[in-house]
Amino acid sequence: MSAQSRKFNLTDGLPDKPEKGIYFDNNATTQVAPEVAEKVIPMLRSNFGNPSSMHGFGAAAGAEVAAARDKVAALVGAAAAGEIVFTSGGSESDNLAIVGALHAQPDKRHVVTTQVEHPAVLGLCRELEKRHGHEVTYLGVDKSGALDLDELRAAVRDDTAIVSIMMANNETGVIFDSNAIGKIVKSKGALFHVDAVQAAGKLPLDVKKSPIDLLSISGHKLHAPKGVGALYVRRGTKLRPLITGGHQERGRRAGTENTPGIAGLGVACDLAAEGLDHENTVVRALRDRLQDGLLQAIPDVHLNGDRERRLPNTCNLSFQYIEGEGILLLLDRVGVAASSGSACTSGSLEPSHVLRAMGLPFTLTHGSIRFSLSRYNTQDEVDYVVQVLPPIIERLRMITPFNAERATF
Repeated sequence: MSAQSRKFNLTDGLPDKPEKGIYFDNNATTQVAPEVAEKVIPMLRSNFGNPSSMHGFGAAAGAEVAAARDKVAALVGAAAAGEIVFTSGGSESDNLAIVGALHAQPDKRHVVTTQVEHPAVLGLCRELEKRHGHEVTYLGVDKSGALDLDELRAAVRDDTAIVSIMMANNETGVIFDSNAIGKIVKSKGALFHVDAVQAAGKLPLDVKKSPIDLLSISGHKLHAPKGVGALYVRRGTKLRPLITGGHQERGRRAGTENTPGIAGLGVACDLAAEGLDHENTVVRALRDRLQDGLLQAIPDVHLNGDRERRLPNTCNLSFQYIEGEGILLLLDRVGVAASSGSACTSGSLEPSHVLRAMGLPFTLTHGSIRFSLSRYNTQDEVDYVVQVLPPIIERLRMITPFNAERATF
């Protein structure tokens, strides 16, 4: 194909860009719910007291923090509100859980995790190995993204301080059986941490009836503001703080609380609890309509991850012979936001570590797109994407110098 023939506009003839755009990247971040904004904005203007201050302004702010703590505890099924520690988000919660557990058990220097964790866990574990001399075992997954529980059982040792395994994968949506995993971990005498950042608000949580010792959530994944999250810490679990100084959060996390963000997180947790059925019926049906429509309309597409044991909002597809970045750029041109994987690694040219761990070939890992929906998406939006993506894929394949013979499973 000549250089001149490649100058045609790849979006010519496609429908007009929607006025407000279509947002299918909710695993990266969510829009703040209107009810949450209505709670947060007045607190920025009037309820500005320090929750630790012993006057009326402080008491009013402290009451908001206490109310939000109750709501977070209710969402995760904690036995008591005091088991909730507020943080700045999922990454801090993950770091506090793992490093805090290691510092509380200096005689145990082994960690077990998986190859498909979020960078908040994987990056920390590599740092622990490189700079602090800890030993980390990274469990593999099969082609559907599932763990081998026998491999987990063999990996946990007498000197294992903590096992950290996510509840649901942020890229593929694959769900891990936290109860089965936790039973193995607890039988071996280690602490069990679950990164539930993607699962909270999409899957039912009940930590008081589970073997989970520590569980992380993040506000901006469930329609609360960015910069706020929480860590559930089972009563009696020994944990050393990462941030020291004041007495806040019962000595587990020093620093003046982000009161507006915390109050917003509380409202978001209420909404998430109320919306669980909607997520698993309406949002799931929209996800399936999108997924099935694209699989039927586009040849050489592969669904990544277990078809059934997945978050109800997540669909990860690989389009052979083309790069995911090209797809994203053209989708953005027609008003659609999606992702090539974790937002924390989207600036990297490396293929997804999750898909590589699943054993996908080069042509699939480089052409993967994640669509992640929310309760604010509609059927019209899904149908628009099913309409515009097939011609985008066809046109990209016309100008992409991939060799079809390389595209083998």
